[in-house]
Amino acid sequence: MNNKHLLDPEDDAASRAVQDALLEALAPVQLAPERADAIKLGLLQRIKANREAGKTFIHVRFEDGEWESLVPGVRVKRLQGSQRGVLVDLQPGSVIPFHRHHQDEECVVLRGEAQLGDITVRAGDYHLAIAGSRHGAVRSSSGALVYLRGTPIGHGMEVARDVLMGLLPGRGQPPRTIHRDDGQWTDHAPGVHLKLLREDAHGRSQLLRLKPGAATDLRALPLNEECLVVEGEAYVGDLLMRQGDYRLAAGRAVHPVLSSDVGSLLFLRTAAA
Repeated sequence: MNNKHLLDPEDDAASRAVQDALLEALAPVQLAPERADAIKLGLLQRIKANREAGKTFIHVRFEDGEWESLVPGVRVKRLQGSQRGVLVDLQPGSVIPFHRHHQDEECVVLRGEAQLGDITVRAGDYHLAIAGSRHGAVRSSSGALVYLRGTPIGHGMEVARDVLMGLLPGRGQPPRTIHRDDGQWTDHAPGVHLKLLREDAHGRSQLLRLKPGAATDLRALPLNEECLVVEGEAYVGDLLMRQGDYRLAAGRAVHPVLSSDVGSLLFLRTAAA
């Protein structure tokens, strides 16, 4: 039994006995046949609707997919889509060599702590490396899990090019880092807040924070394309998503309600209207 539901928290044994007796005395409710049929039909219709809606999305669970070794102590998992998104798992003491970026690369930290050159990022932080910029070595003394968007990882020749080009002098444009407590949150709905991270010609990158029990209709957001759970748990329609789970809209998608029972922080990338 769950202790938080005990009738008398001062006497665990007696409370459990009373609770067990009450549960055993409960009899199933006998529904009228037409009512039972209506409930069954409603459930089947909901299952069908969710299955049809799911066809327009690609889901990648954190525990699904294949992890590949990048360098000793660092493994990566490529996600779906042309945006070149990957999850990177850095073990304590691991190092990724310095390199130069040939396209804008976004980084969101899901857990742990990492040093990107002379910048330290932690869970909930966002980091943008501008195309042409040079990164110092990426290190993690305690381990970290990060999401990268716009990375050449998985494309061997491009990775080699970026490492070699990192030997050239010049750091390029400075990166932009938005720490967890930086930036401004705006109210989107009761218990739902948005923080703009980046806006360009292709769309917006945002963090969306759901308080426990909050919900919002994703159709109110412009053309939601990508959704990654940074912290907590969230429901997209009836689909439960946990930390590290990823969802990509494949084509013209019908977006369901987004909600959370326990609270959640999500990274969203929306296309330009």
